Amino acid sequence: MPDWKVPLADVRLTDEEVEAVASVYRAGWLSQGPRVAEFEREFASFTGSAQAIAVANGTAALQLACALIGLGPGDEVVLPSLTFAATAAAIVHTGATPVFADLRAVDSPWLSCNRARAAIGARTRAILNVSYAGHPGEAAALAELALERGLTLIEDAAHAAGAWVGERHAGTLGRLGAFSFFANKNLAIGEGGMLVTDDPALARRARLLRSHGLSSDTWARHHGAEADYDVLEPGFNLRLDEPRAALGVLLLARLARDNERRATLAAVYADAFAAIEGVAPAITPEPGVTCAWHIFPVLLAPGVDRAAFRARLRDAGVQTSVHYPPLHLTTAFSLASPPSLPLTEDYALRTVTLPLFPHMSESHQQRVVAAASAALDHLTR
Repeated sequence: MPDWKVPLADVRLTDEEVEAVASVYRAGWLSQGPRVAEFEREFASFTGSAQAIAVANGTAALQLACALIGLGPGDEVVLPSLTFAATAAAIVHTGATPVFADLRAVDSPWLSCNRARAAIGARTRAILNVSYAGHPGEAAALAELALERGLTLIEDAAHAAGAWVGERHAGTLGRLGAFSFFANKNLAIGEGGMLVTDDPALARRARLLRSHGLSSDTWARHHGAEADYDVLEPGFNLRLDEPRAALGVLLLARLARDNERRATLAAVYADAFAAIEGVAPAITPEPGVTCAWHIFPVLLAPGVDRAAFRARLRDAGVQTSVHYPPLHLTTAFSLASPPSLPLTEDYALRTVTLPLFPHMSESHQQRVVAAASAALDHLTR
């Protein structure tokens, strides 16, 4: 196992946060209950959404969103290929078909509204935007496009807790927004997710479907609010548990501060790489957009050997990754006639994700920049 001097991501919990989880275990009620309800209220307030429905993970939030709008065989959903597998899998599991559209640009690696428009066909039911790296992309324009065409905009905001478009939080510009609280996310509780919506009917049905379609939950029955239950429709088991919800409430309270630190680190990286030939930040902040900086991807110059670059950083103790292999080129999501997505393919061949986490020290960042500079100096000679 490599000895990472600078890991890609790192999570640290305070004693108060650990104690909050321990107290739930001591109390003895571990499944969905009052702490989940509190987390939902706090997250809805933070994002400005009318309703927040806690679920087991971000994938569950996407699956629930697809189920709520009734996607099924014969339907199509337009989305970017540059995303994690779960985004497209949530569509496929309904029987619907993902239709991949290209990026806005290699230095703007998110779904292009114009290319999404061109991909809309007679069977299109929805557009699924991805807030790549914590940048909402063209979410506002895509919301207008969806309204114009009578489609549903779903936002995969897995990277975007704490990202904003003006005064609107990412995930709230469409009809449904899905968040992830996986172990490497900005709000990391291990596993967990949240679905947000302003539609009360969708929220009611989401709460029903996440717990087997039952008319009442175990917490209500435990306290005598309901003596029995009915199964109103076939549902799923997508519940979030109490210990992680308790942790989520506390981590949400420091999310804005952690994200400010991420933004500061991203700016330091950007300044440093401006002076290094062969690499550039993949994302540049835009007026009116607050990026959550879940990850910090860079774009290598054409011709730079990415594998060799990553190997040299690995030898220096710096962990890197790639976000992401384009889904339309993977085995699971390849098509008989793959779409032409030149920008996505170019970006995916040249991108490298560098370490970024709120408690990253100056020496951590100096090591990353020095390793990258030395690698590029060797590879571009």
